[in-house]
Amino acid sequence: MSAMLHAPRRTPGLCALTVALINTAPIVQAAEVPSYCAELKQVAALALARDKFASIIGAAREGNFLDSKVSLPGWGDCSFYGTRTYTCDSQGFKTADEGNAAHRKVLEEVKSCLRGGWTEDESRASPGYVVLHDERQLASITINTDLTEKGEHIVRLILFLRSR
Repeated sequence: MSAMLHAPRRTPGLCALTVALINTAPIVQAAEVPSYCAELKQVAALALARDKFASIIGAAREGNFLDSKVSLPGWGDCSFYGTRTYTCDSQGFKTADEGNAAHRKVLEEVKSCLRGGWTEDESRASPGYVVLHDERQLASITINTDLTEKGEHIVRLILFLRSR
């Protein structure tokens, strides 16, 4: 009598689920760390450093605005307002719903990028407006929605030094 070896029985549903989980893992991971994370970490670290933003402030613009030597990839018009406030605008969106969805996404991306050192201040939040503070309360980030003169909905990220 010879022993017969049988191949394990495969369940199509289980195989499909396994493939789906393997294929979505990189997508979930990519959403956790935005393309602008390294630059955002750099600007956030400078806010807490002794010389603050001095090394990345560029030439004067109109009014109290100054160029920034560091821009967040995928964002536009990154600049300084005075020497204590860094600001960037997202791309424009046609509808408020698109702008609000982008706001939620940016909030999650920023929290993921700066996790551990920054926390959301839920007592200061309102629809379309969120505040994050660094753990030492030296700087804050606001993420809000806004409407441009062209009627586009944008997300605005502002990182500023707090007064003591």
